[in-house]
Amino acid sequence: MTTLTLVWLFIIAFVLHDLEEIIWVEVWIKKNRNHVMNTVPRRIRKRLGKLLNITSGQFAVAVLLELILFIPFTFIAAEQGKLFIFLSFNTLFLIHVFTHVGQSIYMKMYTPGVVSAVLIVLPYTLYLLNRLINEGLVTWGEVWLSIPVGVMLLPIVLLGHELGRRIVK
Repeated sequence: MTTLTLVWLFIIAFVLHDLEEIIWVEVWIKKNRNHVMNTVPRRIRKRLGKLLNITSGQFAVAVLLELILFIPFTFIAAEQGKLFIFLSFNTLFLIHVFTHVGQSIYMKMYTPGVVSAVLIVLPYTLYLLNRLINEGLVTWGEVWLSIPVGVMLLPIVLLGHELGRRIVK
């Protein structure tokens, strides 16, 4: 597989992962809201309560906003070889796997996104990072530096969720 193909596969991995979440989030919340609220520490319940009112449509708006952001940076990485922002998205994507796994372990149950996180995102991001490093396209220093840059994506995710709440009732 060429590096170009591997870079473009990010969009596919992202969409497949988020489709799992979109499909299951609303049904899962309706079924497990009480269990979640009774399991998490009190200090988290208030903030979590707002998240546990999200619909699949609202979640899809947030995913769409992220996808709109990811496509041009993936294009820049694939076609121009400017990889740093793309790398930051992928290091965050890799870290995101462990939030899904952690949630499932903590809740002792399936949580939306954990299956695709483990079966798609984890192998994709590990292989991508391995290839980019082994081909000399990025360094370990850049990988580590990309983590805080990737974290800057979080306000966009939060904005997407807020837009979802306002657009989809």
